[in-house]
Amino acid sequence: MELEEAKKILASAELVYGPAQVQEAVTRVAGEIHAALADRYPLILCVMTGGMMFAGQLLPQLDFPLDFDYMHVTRYGPDTQGGKLSWRSAPWTSVKGRTVLVVDDILDEGITLAAVKDSLRRLGAAEVMAAVFVDKQNGLDKPVHADFVGLPVPNRFVFGFGMDVRGAWRHLPAIYAAREE
Repeated sequence: MELEEAKKILASAELVYGPAQVQEAVTRVAGEIHAALADRYPLILCVMTGGMMFAGQLLPQLDFPLDFDYMHVTRYGPDTQGGKLSWRSAPWTSVKGRTVLVVDDILDEGITLAAVKDSLRRLGAAEVMAAVFVDKQNGLDKPVHADFVGLPVPNRFVFGFGMDVRGAWRHLPAIYAAREE
């Protein structure tokens, strides 16, 4: 994407949640995770690249022992519609016998998260839970649900706070909906 095109996308986008709302949701989810997992010494797995912003702001708020690792699996790449799953990196830390919390940016159709959870169970995880920052309200019967959700988002293409639009704007502290064409 060219610089001017990226600028136009943001300029025409609709703000869905501002930075303060995003931070309040991160703090709320951190409290929910603390209540559920503080006594379990979980392994927290960030799904790259989208889950990076959420995990990076969530982890400092978790004041209990945990292990952290990442995995990279995607259905989007540079596209705006999901395609075939692409497994780019498995976690380095063994999940065998562990309570695992998968942290990701968005629960859209649920295909990626369902595949991740199935894979972790096959690798021997005792329990697999999921935290997503946004859950798209698309009316679909999703094959999986998140245990912890930051915010609901409309059934539109959203970006910011870990979610990109054709590679751009992942780093924004707020969430936007792209203009519908």
